[in-house]
Amino acid sequence: MNTNEAIAFFKSLLIKTNKKSEKKVYESFIAILSDLKDKNLTNEELHSIETELDKLKLIMDTETEKKYLSKKLANFKKYLKDEFSLVSQGYYTAIGMSLGMCFGVAIGSSIGGSSGTALGVTFGMLIGLLIGKTKDDETKKQNRTLRTKLN
Repeated sequence: MNTNEAIAFFKSLLIKTNKKSEKKVYESFIAILSDLKDKNLTNEELHSIETELDKLKLIMDTETEKKYLSKKLANFKKYLKDEFSLVSQGYYTAIGMSLGMCFGVAIGSSIGGSSGTALGVTFGMLIGLLIGKTKDDETKKQNRTLRTKLN
């Protein structure tokens, strides 16, 4: 399945559904596939992506289509990250904030009980946000960021 066929498939699913959660999954696929078309990928890289789309077996009649395609979307994002170092917008910011909160709780609780924990979480989250945002800006400059939402 090439990217144009996949986009057409998800657009047809998008038209058929009224559920917000399903629309979000379909729009994410469309945005990522459209963004991949805009990247300067070689024919070999495009072929690799199309092969991965075939492996995902996106066109299947399942009763839990949203759940099935959500898993396939996660697998596809993981593939793009592993093979091409492409990450979704805000990827590093989310990781940085999560790690900052974890370390903030650990450091804050060792310093001063519950008030220390609150301060630790706050400062840890801010530091993680700054580091993650810096890393996200860096990947954007390198053209390694994928849109996951339609404009």
